[in-house]
Amino acid sequence: MKLLDFFAKHPVFTYEEFAAFLDAEGSRSVKTRDSLLAHHTKTGRILRVRRGLYASVPFGASPDTFPVDTFLLAGKMAEDAVLAYHTALEFFGKAQSVQERFLFLTGKAIRPVNFRGFEFRGVRFPKTLVRQRQEFFAVDAAERGGLPIRVTSLERTLVDILDRPDLGGGWEEIWRSLESVEFFDMDNVLDYTLLLDNASVAAKVGLYLEQHQKDLMVDDAHLDRLRQCIPKQPTYMARNSKGRLVKEWNLVVPSQVLDRSWEEIS
Repeated sequence: MKLLDFFAKHPVFTYEEFAAFLDAEGSRSVKTRDSLLAHHTKTGRILRVRRGLYASVPFGASPDTFPVDTFLLAGKMAEDAVLAYHTALEFFGKAQSVQERFLFLTGKAIRPVNFRGFEFRGVRFPKTLVRQRQEFFAVDAAERGGLPIRVTSLERTLVDILDRPDLGGGWEEIWRSLESVEFFDMDNVLDYTLLLDNASVAAKVGLYLEQHQKDLMVDDAHLDRLRQCIPKQPTYMARNSKGRLVKEWNLVVPSQVLDRSWEEIS
């Protein structure tokens, strides 16, 4: 019964967590662990998502159709996993659209995992954060299914998706999603931006905050701090992206962002 309690309390679990549970129960045999996992996978009590990662199936539910919590899966893909980019926006209910790709930050090289049509992709922590041992700066502790997971705060998510628009769903998706957030802690936004020590990122964050200065109650002092960090030469907001130069930020901005072209067809 204790094993069934473990499955009930762990809708998603790793091999290491399963082994730790059995160790605590006095069973340290690797053969026993593997046999139990194989047996319960065969009977449909658990699902094998990938090597070392499993999902529990409640009694009476079909292992083929039971919905597994995809956010929890992403948060368990690595020991240091942090839900990030567009996935973080979805987690907070701020994404304009829903994607079938789940993104998480990790310090490990992990191959993409496909499960039931969903892709789970690991992205390395920014090197600047790794050097400073600040990988978990502005990361929130959250919970899914009674289990702890990590997710980048909305403030860090704003900066991260402006840094990596390819992981945010494109400019329209990014702008529409961020504009659904009613409040950002500006000190936290600036602290994280400056921590990255990237002139291009500082310019992109400055541009966004200036565009939304009134709605987000951005102080001129915040913008002034960012202006001190912008590129010395004109820099493209995104690779292979034409646009117009915004001299104040030394940033070549895609026309669709400046003109908000998506509003013309909405």
